[in-house]
Amino acid sequence: MPKISAKGSAMPQSPIRKLVPYAQSAKNKGVNVLHLNIGQPDIKTPKTAIDAVKNIRLDTLAYSRTEGSDEHRSKVAAYYNSFGAKITAEDLIITTGGSEALSFVMASLLDAEDEIIIPEPFYANYNGFAAANNLVVKSVTATIDTNFALPKQEAFEVHINHRTKAILICNPSNPTGYVYKLEELKFLAALCKKHDLFLIVDEVYREFVYGENEFHSALILEEMNEHVVVVDSISKRYSMCGARIGYVVTKNIQVRSCILKFAQARLSPPTIAQIAGEAALDTPESYLKEVNIEYNKRRLALKEGLSAIEGVRVSDPQGAFYLIAELPVADAEHFSQWLLEHFEYDGETVMLAPAAGFYATKGLGINQVRIAYVLETEALKRAIRLLDLALTTYKNRTH
Repeated sequence: MPKISAKGSAMPQSPIRKLVPYAQSAKNKGVNVLHLNIGQPDIKTPKTAIDAVKNIRLDTLAYSRTEGSDEHRSKVAAYYNSFGAKITAEDLIITTGGSEALSFVMASLLDAEDEIIIPEPFYANYNGFAAANNLVVKSVTATIDTNFALPKQEAFEVHINHRTKAILICNPSNPTGYVYKLEELKFLAALCKKHDLFLIVDEVYREFVYGENEFHSALILEEMNEHVVVVDSISKRYSMCGARIGYVVTKNIQVRSCILKFAQARLSPPTIAQIAGEAALDTPESYLKEVNIEYNKRRLALKEGLSAIEGVRVSDPQGAFYLIAELPVADAEHFSQWLLEHFEYDGETVMLAPAAGFYATKGLGINQVRIAYVLETEALKRAIRLLDLALTTYKNRTH
């Protein structure tokens, strides 16, 4: 029988989605599953975007330009300029979601067996994109003890060799919610300049920062124009995960030209989604302010509720809409599966994302989960009560 590829075999399962069959089985039994496993907001998509799709007047649904329409890119550039990044429409390429953007960037900047350094825990699909391109991930470990702050310089330096091509961070971080300080970005910039590396920054959660914390885009580091490549998406910013519109932004002409060749191979980003994405950029600023207030309420409720459960330790998320929780269990994946297969209270249970899949280092995150606070506060409070009861039941279980 023919065999699949080695890289296909090495492709990791998503820790965010791998337990879906168990969740579906629970739903088939009539159990309501509270999904805290996936970053699918329940926030309404801006009416401007929905109306733009409803009111499309096209005789032919045609290809767009490979890099995206001029109108769309110009509006995106204006968005970046609004927070101090000096970007033109020529500096960006519209992609089919942030996932395609990351895949194109990795394929364009690194060859097979090249190495990319990523602070862990990190967005689990980075492992998948690396595996698809036969790349080697070298991780530097951030810990819950420091609230997942950037590791020290020596942690990076020890991994840098002739095969190292890039450092990748997510700011604000998925899965930890950490927001990188300006000094940390400048440290990474200096490191990349010293070793002639690319700095890839996933800024999908840029608009979600809480309290006194402040977001700084890598695009404002003008001395790094040839090194910085930013990946972005409308999915979370405007609660439009299904639209699949993302961006690659860089001043490096050679990098853009290379990415464009990969983009040409898939022809063009989706035309209807571009119409929706372009319209979303007209959303009043009040929308994002209100969304921030809502997420902050959820963040505080989740952090307070989880901290009150005996044996649970939580990070202090400063941005995005995730946190890492350390549970009093030996194996968080087993517990998460048990929740779906064997536990329900008042007709409900909870779905979590086991955190081991967000690490590259085997053995780390075994007793941790990533929790997405994408449900309204009352649902989160029910989920916390369920987790509290479930942990006690799990400890005393007989199956």
